[in-house]
Amino acid sequence: MVRVACVVNDLNHVAGRSGLGAAMGAKRLKGVAVRGRSPPELADPERMRELSRNIIARIPEESSGLSEYGTGRAMDAGVESGNLPTNNFRDGSFEYATEIDAIALKNQYSIGMETCYACAVRCKKMVALDDPYKVDAQYGGPEYETLAAFGSDCGVSDLAAICKANELCQRYGLDTIGTGAIIAFAMECHEEGIITSKMTGGIDLTFGNAEAMVQMVEKIGLRQGLGDLLAEGTKRAAERLGGGAEAYAIHVKGQEVPMHEPRLKRGLGVGYAVSPTGADHCHNLHDTGMTGTTLAKLRPLGVLEEVPVDSLDGDKIRLFKYQMGMRVLANCLSICQFPPWRFTEYVDLVQATTGWDVSMFELVKVAERTLNLARIFNLREGFKTTDDWLPPRFFEPQTSGALSDTAVDSSELKQAIETFYEMMGWNSHGVPLPGTLHDLNVSWAVDYLPEREPEKLAV
Repeated sequence: MVRVACVVNDLNHVAGRSGLGAAMGAKRLKGVAVRGRSPPELADPERMRELSRNIIARIPEESSGLSEYGTGRAMDAGVESGNLPTNNFRDGSFEYATEIDAIALKNQYSIGMETCYACAVRCKKMVALDDPYKVDAQYGGPEYETLAAFGSDCGVSDLAAICKANELCQRYGLDTIGTGAIIAFAMECHEEGIITSKMTGGIDLTFGNAEAMVQMVEKIGLRQGLGDLLAEGTKRAAERLGGGAEAYAIHVKGQEVPMHEPRLKRGLGVGYAVSPTGADHCHNLHDTGMTGTTLAKLRPLGVLEEVPVDSLDGDKIRLFKYQMGMRVLANCLSICQFPPWRFTEYVDLVQATTGWDVSMFELVKVAERTLNLARIFNLREGFKTTDDWLPPRFFEPQTSGALSDTAVDSSELKQAIETFYEMMGWNSHGVPLPGTLHDLNVSWAVDYLPEREPEKLAV
């Protein structure tokens, strides 16, 4: 019943965010076992084979590096740009980035790369070590998010300890982003005197203490001592701690922020704020990467030109809206974002699988329908417009490094969110308009709109 519990398949394949494991636990559901007896039929097997051959041929060039290193290869570049979260997103300098990145991991502890079933990208790390920690290879290895969450965000430069923290999360079924961010939050609270040594049970919970970081993963997984409080996540833990702890709780809608910096990627910050699942980096826009082939994928939707990284104008929000929609669509279709599919090829994949004469227009509407229904669900469950916001930390510069003289502007963010509401067909309170729901052919959802308007955003 840890709030950041995951659904885990085969020990190292994880549905890692939003506490899905905790939802299963609340229903007393331990697991689901499935055995298939016959392969599913495809409407057009030859077309699917052709699509597969084409994507395999493009992988070496368009997904370069993933098969050799997985994610996390250029963490030193993250330091240079300010995009590597350090000490609970407070600081901007981390001199040990090359000691904990995917290249160092391959050189020291990797025993090879594995894959999700039948995937040609093969981006999943496998690591093993015996000293100073025993780490079993069957639990995989840390990806970028994990390297940063247990590494720089906790001020830790011990790669072996990060590998152990990753293995413990796999064993206990914990989200590595959430767990690492919770520990970073606790470290800052300890630094500020909000969490005392008595509360930690004598653990020296200071930034950079690798052994303490590993101990806290275990405490959270077992709900022991301070770990019982931290297992509630940063939002609830901060509320219970008081004493100003909420200033150090880096979350959106109760979900810990992943390892990407909205003070650099402004559109990503909007995505964190308005995401129906809280801070999320997957169905989101990574401003710095929207060039070349990545941007060209959106050309069929009418996005033709690059938008400045630091912009939050209408063009950036339009870019974000379409990129978010395509990522949500990929989730609906169970398509990973690492194979370099063109968005138009989603149409080919659906047609070859189902035989349906589906169009790109229809698939775009699937994404819009999904986001609108998720929005209505959240409003029904008590979320407010004011939950579409960023933690206070991001409205201040980093203490050092590339982002030491810049921060998210609250007025600019408010305007960007309101522009997004308008583009989505929502009113100024972020509530979908009845006409929007009729247009999406979910008119039945009108009955679930809130009777009273939620509180509006205010700077």
